[in-house]
Amino acid sequence: MSSKPEPDPVVLDGVPFFAEIGSEERRRILTLSTPRTAAAGDLILDQGDTAVECFLLVSGSVSVYVRGDYIASIGPGSMVGEMALVDHRPRSASVVADVPTDLLAFRTKEFKTLLEEMPRASEHILAELQRRLDRNSGA
Repeated sequence: MSSKPEPDPVVLDGVPFFAEIGSEERRRILTLSTPRTAAAGDLILDQGDTAVECFLLVSGSVSVYVRGDYIASIGPGSMVGEMALVDHRPRSASVVADVPTDLLAFRTKEFKTLLEEMPRASEHILAELQRRLDRNSGA
């Protein structure tokens, strides 16, 4: 996975995560994150690793694996790796890029700032976490 130049906030227009977030908030999100790109087949997160960052998918898709078993594929607007940052536990899954994928990486401190400063982004992230917890518990 490699770094890439900072995206223009307009590039984020088609990403569902940003649908209700204004341009100033988008700019702030971009200042808190580092653009990354992953080639098809790149390992983005490895199950069991210590969490130091999470990723927001801007384009492309990734597959999620637990103990080598395929769980799901997810696309733009989804976040991966945030659960390990929230609960301070090792990664619960591995994530692999299916196709060339653009991401925004948030280190722990910047992710915390994102949650504190941006209520809409925070609500979206927390709602997604709750959906995953419900799905994993069979609710």
